Formats: sequence, C-alpha cells, structure tokens
Amino acid sequence: MAREIITIECTEARKEAKSPSRYTTTRNKKLKTEKLEIMKYNPALRRHTVHKEIK
Repeated sequence: MAREIITIECTEARKEAKSPSRYTTTRNKKLKTEKLEIMKYNPALRRHTVHKEIK
C-alpha cells in the first residue's frame, strides 16, 4: 500500500503554553515524501493554526 497513517500536531500551541491539538490523516508516501503541513482548527486556541507531521 502506498498510503500511510500519520499524526499532525499544532505548532503554535506549545509557544502559548496550551495543549496542542492532534489529528490523524493519511498521505501517499510515494508522491509526498516531505513532511505534511496543513492548516487545521485548534480548539484550545479557538482558531486555525499550522499543523505539522510528527513521528
């Protein structure tokens, strides 16, 4: 299978001493070799923030 399950975490929450929001999603590891970076909603900060892939 070319798709893998990844976890993305908020990058701005730790700077503001809040709990980071995490989401799980899939990506095609053959086409997207770099780490995923996407805008998602963080309920602790109550706004959309950048979420990056974590290991």
